[in-house]
Amino acid sequence: MSIGITADHEGNPVFNADEQRIGIVASVEHGTAYVNPDPNILEEFGAKFGWERSDQETHPLAEEQIETVTDDEIVLRSDL
Repeated sequence: MSIGITADHEGNPVFNADEQRIGIVASVEHGTAYVNPDPNILEEFGAKFGWERSDQETHPLAEEQIETVTDDEIVLRSDL
């Protein structure tokens, strides 16, 4: 089941379950959101999401990591 992420979500913030902003949707390709993470969260959350420090500016957000998608934001699951 697809959660319906489209190009309309580009530029939207991505929050963890604690309402901490972790980044912004930089692009959407084939229904996958690519997030430009806030550099301050990479140390704390990067490993949880499979994002490691690298030259890569954006990181894919796996569908199973997402709790909700609205017109204005994406919220991640609390068990991450």
